[in-house]
Amino acid sequence: MSTRAYGAEAFSGGHLERRSDARADPDWPHKWLAAPDTRFIISQGTLHLVRREPQAQIVFVDADHPAVRNADASQLLLLGWYRESACVLVDAVAPIEPPPGTELAELRPLLASLPHEEAVLLACARALLVWRARHRHCGVCGAPTMSHSAGHVLRCTSSECGEEFFPRIDPAIIVLVSDGDQALLGRQASWPAGRYSALAGFVEVGENLEDAVIREVEEETGVHVDQVRYFGSQPWPFPASLMLGFHAHATRGAPRLTGELEDARWFSAAELRAAPAAILPPPHTIARALIERWLADLDLEPGNRRPPPRL
Repeated sequence: MSTRAYGAEAFSGGHLERRSDARADPDWPHKWLAAPDTRFIISQGTLHLVRREPQAQIVFVDADHPAVRNADASQLLLLGWYRESACVLVDAVAPIEPPPGTELAELRPLLASLPHEEAVLLACARALLVWRARHRHCGVCGAPTMSHSAGHVLRCTSSECGEEFFPRIDPAIIVLVSDGDQALLGRQASWPAGRYSALAGFVEVGENLEDAVIREVEEETGVHVDQVRYFGSQPWPFPASLMLGFHAHATRGAPRLTGELEDARWFSAAELRAAPAAILPPPHTIARALIERWLADLDLEPGNRRPPPRL
């Protein structure tokens, strides 16, 4: 189930048709370089070629662009199909001179203004770029790796090893803990002044998601939760997380901080509805969707409240 069914968080939705079977074609770079409707996205490091005015948007280029012409096959990654055309990421090595009115920019500052479907593309692109940059050498024998499967596999070049590496995804839970019309939120010291959000943390080895929710809330606030209910998920490519959202219940009690958070406290529904935007997590996040869903359900009669999506 897509998170677009219950929120406007970035990076979610079926705007990118991945068509993973096309990655197996060894001739794919030549095929899509020759196709007149192929869309190319130019990136360097984790910077993407975009236009800021009149609104933020990706600068799609064709095969005649210098960055495309100068790229070899190992720098091309087939993201999938976007608006019925193949979409290829160029992991540029040579310096790029952005044309007038364009720039190379990081994804995160663009989220408030980038069209949702383009944020989906750049989320995929950024995660792949970070993974490639961190796996230039085999983790088994240390030999260089080489791009395969249209950029979605990195293979060790040693004939004695040949280990394959796939894009990494780090699962993390994020949970809105509530008790009646009160919700427990926390803040990290590095966040903008006054901002609070749902509690979150990475899933540990050998741990299921529900246990991770219970552990993270107790570790960060000393509060014990039950009635853990799955809500939805959101890719978060900073650098490679998959945020798995939950609602959970806890009997109200004073949080006990352990050093992971700067502060944690209970907010009433009335406080959150009246809160300035700077206090809440940004609208494109699953944290905000968790809060908004909880507030919306409080307005419904108990028998009419929506059940959470199933796992």
